Amino acid sequence: MYVCICKGITDTQIRTAVTEGANSIREVRRSLGVASQCGKCGSLARDIVNESLSELAGEQRLFYAVS
Repeated sequence: MYVCICKGITDTQIRTAVTEGANSIREVRRSLGVASQCGKCGSLARDIVNESLSELAGEQRLFYAVS
């Protein structure tokens, strides 16, 4: 779904940016330009970033080092 109409950014692009290492809305804004025009998409973009970060943290807890 389109999150940022001004820049044509989708939720998938935001999730991909987080998967590739973005750790905050600020980093996603720098890399994609989301929420840099009118700003109306900022809260939704932030929610998607936070949700994606939580999902990544949950996935990382499923693994542990084997000795």
